[in-house]
Amino acid sequence: MPDRHANPRMDTHLTYHIETLGCKLNFSETATIGKLLTESGFTRAGEGDTPDVCVVNTCSVTELADRKCRQHIRALVKRYPEALVVVTGCYAQLKSHEIAELPGVDIVLGSEQKPDIVHYVQQWLAHHRQAVAVTRTPDIRRFAPSCERGDRTRYWLKVQDGCDYYCSYCTIPMARGRSRSGSIAQLVEQVRQVEAEGGKEVVLTGVNIGDFGKNTGERFLDLLRSLDAIEGIARYRISSLEPDLLTDEVIDFCAQSRAFMPHFHIPLQCGSDEVLRLMRRHYTRDLFADKVRRCRQLMPDVFIGVDIMVGTRGERPELFDESYDFIASLDVQHLHVFPYSERPGTMALRIPYVVDRRTKQERAARMLALSDAKQRAFIDRYLGTVRPVLLEQPHGDAPMHGFTDNYIRVNVNPRPDLVNQVVNARLLNVNDGLTVDAQLVGTD
Repeated sequence: MPDRHANPRMDTHLTYHIETLGCKLNFSETATIGKLLTESGFTRAGEGDTPDVCVVNTCSVTELADRKCRQHIRALVKRYPEALVVVTGCYAQLKSHEIAELPGVDIVLGSEQKPDIVHYVQQWLAHHRQAVAVTRTPDIRRFAPSCERGDRTRYWLKVQDGCDYYCSYCTIPMARGRSRSGSIAQLVEQVRQVEAEGGKEVVLTGVNIGDFGKNTGERFLDLLRSLDAIEGIARYRISSLEPDLLTDEVIDFCAQSRAFMPHFHIPLQCGSDEVLRLMRRHYTRDLFADKVRRCRQLMPDVFIGVDIMVGTRGERPELFDESYDFIASLDVQHLHVFPYSERPGTMALRIPYVVDRRTKQERAARMLALSDAKQRAFIDRYLGTVRPVLLEQPHGDAPMHGFTDNYIRVNVNPRPDLVNQVVNARLLNVNDGLTVDAQLVGTD
């Protein structure tokens, strides 16, 4: 292996490459990291280039996520042995020393150090000394703003970070710290900049978005109202809202708002009240069902996505069946399904009943089949109808695509002149991947 420390590169033409694992919030923050590097004189490496700096923004929601992070790090070090390697994100926050011991890792940054990446890179280029910088989780107070689109058409606006819920299975509060937010004034200013750049759609993202305003004394509903008043933005989406924080007032507002789309993502995790109590969730399944009914009543075309965890400790066979039947009864459109993963330091490890790996996989398969059936039934309702679609930037040889207001992904014939435009499209037929071939209407 070449001596990575022999010749410090201090010229102004350094290139960087970033890889992201995990949630949409990570993707938003990755785009900000890229922007910070670019503004400091670095250039994004092109296809086939050998980057000088590699950044991995990690996830740690499951043991599988940790394993994927290690695989990505090792693959990058092997592929670019002379590159400076920076690892940040939730896995870095939780297991910084484990990462620092991986061969080839030069810098490990915790959740609060992401915005300071340029400083640490410059320090390494000057001295070639490994750096591990991680704030203790109880001391994380900083809210790092992010409103970026990367290579996408839609912008991702980070409105909140951290979580105070401490569900029994979850390490996110340990990785992200306490709940904190930007102010409404700051967030409005960021979206004003999106408006000035010609952006048409903004997705609100965070860890526990409905908890917005704990540190500012403001309300999530007031944030929605302020954003809706920015007329240059045609569309908003809310990435995820806890059921107990999806208030009737928020549903009512979105139903009559100018720009908030008929689209919600509501984490359920399980349809058994006994398991929800073991998970230390903050609602019952009756409350969840009530939220779904209210959304559907006020927004008949609404698309509702749901997080489902299977095989958690304590999920006995009869409780899984109860959960499955409840979820099958809900008028929701998509299930984001994932098997429970043991996480060190979580309270779930005290629950004695353990579900074996094969049973978890079988339960996940059943839920995924249910999800496909629900999503297909929803799409079938709209075949032959015309819906507004925001067309995305095409990528390579893939068909040009976009999303309807109620989050049906459609494919259309290439029209690069219509990128980032909201156009009408007639939905024609559904494909195996639950995308829809569509024909543009009134665009000639």
